[in-house]
Amino acid sequence: MDLRTCVAPNGEFVYGIHKPRFRAVNLRESDRIETLGSLGSEGRFDNRANFPPDDVDEQGSDWIYEIPNAFPFRGATYILKSWADERARHNSHFRLPQPPQLSFSALLKEWFTKDAPDETKIDRLFQTLPQPLKLALAANSTDPEDLTRLAQLSCEFVFDSDADPPAGLTFEPNGRQAAKPSIADHTLFEVLANNIHLPNKFKQVMVLRPGAQGRSEITGEWPGAGGRSHVWEYLRRNSYIPWGHYAANMAEDAVRYRIDDLTHEDMSALRHLYYQRTFVRLAQEMGLKAARPRKSVSPEELEALRARINKALSGEVKRSSLKFDSTLWGWNFGSDFSPSGYRLHASHQQIHQQYAMIPGSVDTPADDRIPAYGYGDLIAGFIGRYREMTGENFFNAYIRAIRSNRRVDGSETGKQSLIVHEDRQMMIFVPKAQTSQWELQLMTLKPVGNILEADADTRRSLDSAILVAMKILNAMGARMVTVVESSKRFDNDDTDQRLLYGFYPRLPQSPGAFSEQQLRWISGHYPEDFAAACRSHLPEALKSVTM
Repeated sequence: MDLRTCVAPNGEFVYGIHKPRFRAVNLRESDRIETLGSLGSEGRFDNRANFPPDDVDEQGSDWIYEIPNAFPFRGATYILKSWADERARHNSHFRLPQPPQLSFSALLKEWFTKDAPDETKIDRLFQTLPQPLKLALAANSTDPEDLTRLAQLSCEFVFDSDADPPAGLTFEPNGRQAAKPSIADHTLFEVLANNIHLPNKFKQVMVLRPGAQGRSEITGEWPGAGGRSHVWEYLRRNSYIPWGHYAANMAEDAVRYRIDDLTHEDMSALRHLYYQRTFVRLAQEMGLKAARPRKSVSPEELEALRARINKALSGEVKRSSLKFDSTLWGWNFGSDFSPSGYRLHASHQQIHQQYAMIPGSVDTPADDRIPAYGYGDLIAGFIGRYREMTGENFFNAYIRAIRSNRRVDGSETGKQSLIVHEDRQMMIFVPKAQTSQWELQLMTLKPVGNILEADADTRRSLDSAILVAMKILNAMGARMVTVVESSKRFDNDDTDQRLLYGFYPRLPQSPGAFSEQQLRWISGHYPEDFAAACRSHLPEALKSVTM
């Protein structure tokens, strides 16, 4: 089959095995034998092994499995057998350590004082710390005292009294805008605002209170029964996403910096605002009565609105006439910053999700139009070619391959399944070819390709599954995770394409490099072993959606 995919039409996975044997011609002209040090009782240890006298023969290098991604535009994954065999024997590899407790203030008090702390001296030392050390402390300290000292170096706070928490920030004129906060060190400010150990009162006035980060209008809200959850929807007018986007942020009175703190109601609220905004925008474009001003759409009203939209699209309104015919949804959870000044993940850890609608086409300078980019279009194009070349629907074959999976290493005794969790609506699974070493995917099992095709039961299942997947990754120690939705366009009537979500954790020892730029994804474990590790955390994760 010419299509580069690991999914065969008969519903099995196919992949390759490299078994390297080669000779390297020795072109070196000189030797430089030097002592490296000592080797116990054997005495001196040198680098003689680095200077072979003849050609180098490799008779049996490590096997490497090459697994084409299910979707050809995602490249291929390479698994080194020796690494993966070791991890198959020791499941503890699938856990990252928790950050250590760190208090610079406590350490200074031990150094500088015997009977009573010298606060003035400690304050002065904090002020004179080099910038890389300030950033290291801002990102890694677990002591609120450290963080509040640094916060007061990053910006100007307003205090009602010395004993009270900050009441706000000092603002200054900013041209056409009314004002901007007086921030002395933007990088330090940002890193501190993302540290969960900074007291909430400081977080609230720095970034969480509406207006603290600018004049983005609040256009939606989930009030939550009994005040257990509270989400604001912000409009981002001047967005990097054409035509603007929306951000659903946990509100200042419902602070969530950790997945452990995120509830099922929170996730339902975040996602409800996404569904609400999308369906209301579609209805407005189609001339349907969508919503009352200054009034949220209830879950029941939302499902009724979805049904009206679909009925209109199957009748008097042509799907091809929609200007905005696709959705964009994503979530960057977690934040980190290196002392050298490199941002390592998202700009803001406070749990928030972003969403927008994508037009079908875009104007060109020559008064023509070209298709607007949508990630789901890549999937649509591929599965169309797959059907033409094989006579089979791709996603049907993909689901069969997942269900009938056999281990990459061929072992009959190890864990075989890639499935982490499923219900009647969806499946959480580990892709055969992972593009992130801890990648998970979530897929609808029914022919649902976008949220307009997802009924209330399907949406509830998806919302719960997203939370379960994040709880599992969090239990394994993942602190930065990107989640991406891939959906088909509303005017695409192909019933094969499924709504697909990818979860991509960032791991400490896996920075993007030249391999990843070529879509060559390096993995140190078998996907089946990672799936088994995920399942071990499933019972606890499921509690979060049943409580």
